[in-house]
This record gives sequence, C-alpha cells and structure tokens, in this order.
Amino acid sequence: MIYEMRTYTLKPGSTPEFEARFEKRHPLREKHSKLAAFWHTDIGPLNQVIHVWEYDDLNHRASARAAANKDANLLKLPGGREFVVEQQSEIYMPAPFMKPLGTRDYGKGNIYEMRTYTYAPGDVPKVIEAWGKAIQAREKFSPLAAGMSTDLGGLNKWTHIWVYKDLAERARVRTESRKPGTGWPAQSGVRPVKQENKILLPASFSPVK
Repeated sequence: MIYEMRTYTLKPGSTPEFEARFEKRHPLREKHSKLAAFWHTDIGPLNQVIHVWEYDDLNHRASARAAANKDANLLKLPGGREFVVEQQSEIYMPAPFMKPLGTRDYGKGNIYEMRTYTYAPGDVPKVIEAWGKAIQAREKFSPLAAGMSTDLGGLNKWTHIWVYKDLAERARVRTESRKPGTGWPAQSGVRPVKQENKILLPASFSPVK
C-alpha cells in the first residue's frame, strides 16, 4: 500500500467553498480510489487543504486517476481549480507499525498534529527502526494516526500525525510522554535537519474524523 498526500494552498477565504465542492464530488471520485483522510490547516501554513489517497501501488494510482479524469459524471460537477494557488504531491510508504488510515475510530471533534522531519540521506530507516521499538509506549498517551516516509516528491521526510482532543491535551501529552522512564522519545541516534508542524482539522466527510 502507498499513500499520495496532495497539499493545495488556496486563496484566503476559499477553503469552505473548496471543501463543499469536494464533498459533492467525493462519492463519484471514491469509485476510482479510496480517500484516506482530508484536513485543512488551522495553525501553521494557512489556507491549505490536505487530502490523502490510498493506492495499492503506482500502477493503481495511474489507472485510478486516468479513470477519474474521464468520468463524465464527475466532470459535470465544479471542482475548485480557480481557488488553488499551489499544489504539491508526495508518495508515502507507511511504516510497518502504522495502522492504515481510516481503520481506527478516534471519535469526533479531534485536532491532528502533522509533524514532518527531514533527515540526512540514509537516516530515515534508522528512525523507523527506533520508532518501531518505542511506539507502543508512546501510544499509551495518545494515538498515532500515521507514521510514513516519502518515496517520491520531497525525499528523506518522516511524517507523523498525532490525534488530540484539543490543544490542551496536546500540551499535556507532550509533557507527560517525555518524562523519564516513559521510553519516549525514540532513540534513533540521528537528528533531523529540518522540522515542520501543522495543526489540522478534519473535514466533515473525512474518513479520519
């Protein structure tokens, strides 16, 4: 399985209309491949929507996108191209310990923190190995929605997405999970050369609420 993460930066104020159009088109687009998650940014780079698609492999992605681009019923409904300022697409490989997106019920009303760490070439496998040993201890505090690394696009990236009820819970969990004896953070022996984070809110139609 692979995930395609598509990040669109929109014109200010257009996110609600973009999501409304996406929601109407979603059932038709879903016939061709599965939507794994849909968020918009609340803190960090603003006016972004992030939609994640699940595919068996790159051939599946190519065939699904080709079919969607020829779907007459889908093409009848307006998209949101006029709102898009910038588009980015990256292909991610899930870590062995990651539960597939949409297979865990976190309830509703959550926020999601997406943290993307860029490492020196060759370091990401060390990070994944260390996380595999430590993630069970970390998930005692809050669930990991996704842990995956880039295969195409911006390389050497490790993206981890965490679920919290609100920002207060995020602050509490991050403090408590780092106390001595918790087994966290994972000790990989390498450090990122760049870090980014975003607070995300799920769309009403997102499989990940």
